[in-house]
Amino acid sequence: MLLKSRSQRVIIIGAGIGGLTTGALLAKRGFQVEIYDQAIIPGGCASTFKRQGFTFDVGATQVAGLEVGGIHHRIFTELGIDIPEATPCDPACAVYLPDEPEPINIWRDPTQWQAERQRQFPHSEPFWQFLQNLFQPSWRFQLRDPILPPRNLWDLAQLLKAMRWDTLATVPFTLSTVGDALRGFGLDRDRRLRTFLDLQLKLYSQVNAEETALLYAATSLAVSQSPLGLWHLKGSMQVLSDRLVEALEKYGGKLYMRHTVQAIDPKSMQVKVYNQLSQALNWESADHIVANVTVQSLVKLLGDQAPQGYKRRVEKLKPASGAFVLYLGVDHQAIPDRCPPHLQFLDSYTDQRSLFVSVSQAGDGRAPTGKATIIASEFTDILEWQTEDYQTLKSKYSQRAIAQLSKYFNLENTIIYQEAATPQTFIRYTGRDQGMVGGLGMRISTFSPFGFANRTPLKHIWLVGDCTHPGEGTAGVSYSALTVVKQISA
Repeated sequence: MLLKSRSQRVIIIGAGIGGLTTGALLAKRGFQVEIYDQAIIPGGCASTFKRQGFTFDVGATQVAGLEVGGIHHRIFTELGIDIPEATPCDPACAVYLPDEPEPINIWRDPTQWQAERQRQFPHSEPFWQFLQNLFQPSWRFQLRDPILPPRNLWDLAQLLKAMRWDTLATVPFTLSTVGDALRGFGLDRDRRLRTFLDLQLKLYSQVNAEETALLYAATSLAVSQSPLGLWHLKGSMQVLSDRLVEALEKYGGKLYMRHTVQAIDPKSMQVKVYNQLSQALNWESADHIVANVTVQSLVKLLGDQAPQGYKRRVEKLKPASGAFVLYLGVDHQAIPDRCPPHLQFLDSYTDQRSLFVSVSQAGDGRAPTGKATIIASEFTDILEWQTEDYQTLKSKYSQRAIAQLSKYFNLENTIIYQEAATPQTFIRYTGRDQGMVGGLGMRISTFSPFGFANRTPLKHIWLVGDCTHPGEGTAGVSYSALTVVKQISA
């Protein structure tokens, strides 16, 4: 197998976490790997930038899967590289509902979280226990590395090997949403509970409780609790990318930044690469081509050679979300005592505009001594930013975000640095199609057996990233990468 793989060249488009993980694992297994990315630094939406001594995470600000047996732990162990230093987020998030001075704290300890939700949402415990009963077999199933959705007999065999009797207990709920479950437990009119679920699920699935697939929600709402958990990396999110680049190069793989892939020719198995520095344009050949891009970008790269059925399905997808992100470098006096690393704010039940906020911690390397970073993001319509009055709109969003943040943080005379990003910024720096973030939305139509497969209809053309199973986040795209590696290696 090693001799066979040594003769096979793999080109990976995109140096996000999914592309870097795929490349490092394939290089470790003996493939000739080359990764091309149009940006200056690797990491995609999990990269960072520095301003006036502050380090800001571009998009992703927290990590799952660093615990023993977690996906990042498994991958880093296989690659023989150190697990990044991190601290557990506890609470994982403090959620502030409108006109409520005290938050809903999502504690890491399962018993403490159970007591919190029982206090916050009386009479809802049967619903939470139901989610837990779905989570346990679903999580055990995922740990056995199923291939979803399967596209040939080998994929199907791997899927069947991962199934157990308890997996079958989740099958009847494959077509259910969280909204269906709320109605089933008579909780659909509980405004506080539904709003809380909407806020949390929007972070993980891009859509609200009414649309989020129930089995996906059962997992995403449980990963905050021990023995799992969300983690705050020391340094920045860039640590993940740096370790993966280290492993890639350790095993002979190559990374080319500032190289834009303009087209894929599936017939000749070539990609058209533009070198931004030399301005040279070359066609590079490969045995396998892995696209760590959105499925919309993959169709564009394939052009006229995109399978028509695949193209039509992409065109029918519901619009994805973009993000407005405000980056603040502040004096530490702006941060309240015992401020958790992650918060969520909703000012109005009618407006539904919420902010997800990440705050640096003392000694985590993101800010100079006596200073801190605040990163606040909100979902936004990507089409809204295709306007001639762009700067005015950007200023409006910034002012609104600062006004909302000022209700919790002391921002008067404490802001040292301020910058904002919009979907247009994500287009420019990460290459995301139309500036969309976080995948397709975990609706029934795009989740698990109904989602986009890593194995595309074109032989030896692969898709990896948050448009595939099991979804967004660094842990999700790492599972996607592991799936592609297994398929190519087989």
